[in-house]
Parts: sequence; C-alpha cells; structure tokens
Amino acid sequence: MVTAPNALAAQSAVAVLREGGNAVEAMIAAAATIAVVYPHMNSIGGDGFWLIARPGEVPLGLEACGAAAGAATPEAYRVQGFASIPFRGGMAANTVAGTVSGWEAAHAWSREVLGGRMPLARLLADAIFHARDGIPVTRSQSLCTESRQDELRGIPGFAETFLPGGAAPLAGTRFVQPRLAAALEQLARAGLSDFYRGDLARIMARDLAAIGSPVALGDLERHHAVWKTPLTMAHSSGTLYNMPPPTQGLVSLLILGQLDRIFDAGRMDPLCASYVHACVEATKQAFAIRDKRITDPAWMRDDPRQWLRPDALDAMAARISLDHVASWDGGQGPGDTVWMGVVDRAGVAVSFIQSIYHEFGSGVVLSESGVNWQNRGCSFSLEPQALNPLMPGRKPFHTLNPALAKLDDGRTIVYGNMGGDGQPQSQSAVFSRIVHFGMNPQQAIDAPRWLLGRTWGQASDSLKLESRFPPATVEVLRALGHEVDIVPAYDEIMGHAGAVVLHADGSYEGGTDPRSDGAASGW
Repeated sequence: MVTAPNALAAQSAVAVLREGGNAVEAMIAAAATIAVVYPHMNSIGGDGFWLIARPGEVPLGLEACGAAAGAATPEAYRVQGFASIPFRGGMAANTVAGTVSGWEAAHAWSREVLGGRMPLARLLADAIFHARDGIPVTRSQSLCTESRQDELRGIPGFAETFLPGGAAPLAGTRFVQPRLAAALEQLARAGLSDFYRGDLARIMARDLAAIGSPVALGDLERHHAVWKTPLTMAHSSGTLYNMPPPTQGLVSLLILGQLDRIFDAGRMDPLCASYVHACVEATKQAFAIRDKRITDPAWMRDDPRQWLRPDALDAMAARISLDHVASWDGGQGPGDTVWMGVVDRAGVAVSFIQSIYHEFGSGVVLSESGVNWQNRGCSFSLEPQALNPLMPGRKPFHTLNPALAKLDDGRTIVYGNMGGDGQPQSQSAVFSRIVHFGMNPQQAIDAPRWLLGRTWGQASDSLKLESRFPPATVEVLRALGHEVDIVPAYDEIMGHAGAVVLHADGSYEGGTDPRSDGAASGW
C-alpha cells in the first residue's frame, strides 16, 4: 500500500510494487514523480529523510540533507548589505540539495539488503514522462503560484518556469518542464551520483554561480547521504521512531510521550476541548526544547535521547495543566514539504519526507537543468551566538521528520505530514486517533485538525481550528485562555497528512488527506 499527497506519485509507487519492486524502490519512484508533479512543494533541488523498517529488524534512518556551502559565511552576506539571510534569490540557495543522494543510498541498500532489481531508469521513468509530456496543474499549485508570483517574478528562472505566458497557470492546464526532464534523463543514464560528481553537477555549479549562490562544485562533490540511528521512544502501545537532529523528530516523540501519560480515551472525545488542550500544551513544552536545543548534532551540547527517558517524560507530563494555558514564545514558521508512505508485501515499511522549505524554495530555477533550488539555509542566523549560526559545512535545522511505529499488537504504522510547526502536531493527531480512539487511517486524517503556530501561508502564532470543531470546543478553549482563530473546513494550512497501517494478519489500511491532491493505493 502507498499513500502520497499527489495521486500521480501514488500511481508511480504502486506500479513498481505491482512489477515486483520493494517498498524502497517504490518510494524512489514516488519521490522522483512528486518532485515533478508537485513543484511548488518539493524538487530534486531539496532535502529528504527516510525511515525504513523490516520485520524483526530495528528501523534505519537515512539523512539526505545538505550542509551550508564553503563560501556561505556571515561576512559574505554582510558585505552585500544583508542583515539576515534572505528567503529568496541566489543568496538564499546556500546549502547543498541532498534528496537525490538519499535516493542513491536507498537504492544501493535495496539492492544489497532486499535483493532489489529495479533499474534506476525504470524508477525515474514516470517522472521523466510527466516532466516532458506535462502534468495537469493542481488547484494547490495554481493558487500557490498566484499568491507568490509578485514576490518571485524577478527571481532568476522563476517566471520562465512557473509563469507560462506570464501568469500563474490555471488548474487543469498542462504544465511542462522539459529542462527538468533532461536532467532526470541524465541521472537515469549516468547514475544518481552525477547530481554531485558528474556532468549534471558541473552544469548546476555553473548555473548556481551565475545567479549568485555560494554553492560551488566542491560543495556538491563533498556531499553524501548519511545513515542514522533513529530516535526511539517506549510508548504504552509499542515503540515509536523518528529522525534525530538536525530534524525536529524529537518534538514529535515528545508530544506523544507526554500525551501517553495524561491521555484518557475513556473520558476524552477526539473533538473535545480537553483533548485539543492537552495536545497543544504538550506541543508547547516540546517546542521549548526544540527552540533552545536542537541544531546540527555536531554542535549540540545535549544528547536528544535524554528527553525521551521515562522519568523525563513523566516530569514534562506532570507540568501540563488541564485547566490553564501555558505561555510560549512562538513557532519556527512555515515549510513546504511532501510526506509519503509505502509498505510492501514483505512488510518492509518506508516513511519518507522531501522538501524545498518555503513555497518554491529560494525561487531560483537553474537555467540549464531546470532545477528549483531550496532555501533551507535561510533558517541559519548571521549571529555567531545563535543556536543555528551560519558557518560553512554546518547543516541547518530541519522541520522535516518522518514517523514510524511498531506496536505491541503487531501493527506497523508509517505516518507523517507537511507544514513546518504543523508536522509534529498533525502526527500526534493522526497517531492518537488511530491508536487511542480506534479510527482507521482515513478517519484519523479526515477528522478536524488544529495548529498552534505558523505554517504554510500563515504568519500568526495563534491556535487555529478547522471550522468543523463543535462550537462548544471552541468556547471552552477560549475560556481556558487560548487565542483561537477559526479556519475553513479542510484548510490546506493544516498540511497534507498520510498513514499506512500493516496489521498483524497481513492486511493493509491506508489514508490520504482530502486537503491534498493525493491518493492511498493498494493491491
């Protein structure tokens, strides 16, 4: 079974499974396709993270995020008159794009460990076709382009690529990306390492230099994806996994760890104020740790596992008041992302996330390759005393975090969401609804969601609730002291969630988000 926030990506993955491919191969196909068919959300010019689980084995993590360029120094920005790192343009494209290196490492692991035999050309075939032949523009792409066209029109390569005819494309019209198709064909012929140490790397390096990016060929050549040991948390229902720093995977686990200690499904309704309040208060405590501690692990003073000890989680849960609202300092902000999940017939499960950070990333589209480059490095600070200061070779903080759980009843769950601060919150909602309230994945994803802080398209740090929550829930939350804003039903600012459950009897369940253009497909 596959779930993805764009139906064409789900089709690519399930086709690979039908042809005998494994979950990793299917995910590479989906990742390549969605980089083409959801271009406002992600690109091969972004980063990615993987969790991979096999039956009876400890899950693996794969970190495919790029570091700051060797020329990316605070002085380089200040000499150009920048007081902070810009969100758009060449100087915003200051980190290596890592996601293709993750595809490469995962593909090699699939061959060596799973006996995968799918050739790379087959896995990239759908993406190449969609880039060359065209895709139907989704409503999400059309609206996002329209809302950002004035801001991005002057960024190198943006208008040429994303504003055909000089305007945002209408939903349902055909959108082609011939230069990106050629770049993907080059990768299919030469291998994925060509992105970093081959002809494509040299082409991109020339383009990056031309638009004023500090990323050079040497930065690309030095980059490799890194296998990681996931963070692990004991839960009353089983064992939960997420990615370690520089991601906010710790946040997602901390929220669920606290809720596990105060949660009472017998007296809580999934739409009641006490449930939402508990989730929000747990989120605030998790964010406080994130915003003071999480950075590139090479510079972290703390072992993130210390906060996942039972005694530490007990103490955090004890500080939550079910009658009062705690203060907080605001969130990290938005992030455009895609999360996807695959579980194959052998029970191999993949939770995967891929991003360019803000909508259209830096806005830069490289002239020859057609690659839209991320702006993940704008999360760095130019101040040396900051938690995440800019320095060559340092990895930026990542909101990205794919989630996976192995439950004591034999179920394996992959789940995730896009949307900056909203990622760990929607993960807690989907997981709790499946595990504590007994919903199936589609019910858990369909149900009304909340969001504390900022996410895609929003700047406010208020508590946002979809209008489908009962009025009494809103009233009680406001009485408790929450600053509540109501947003439309199925509002896209809540992100695009997904989940796949493999049951102990070998049956599968999946869900996709009606807020997205996705599909959950199985066979």
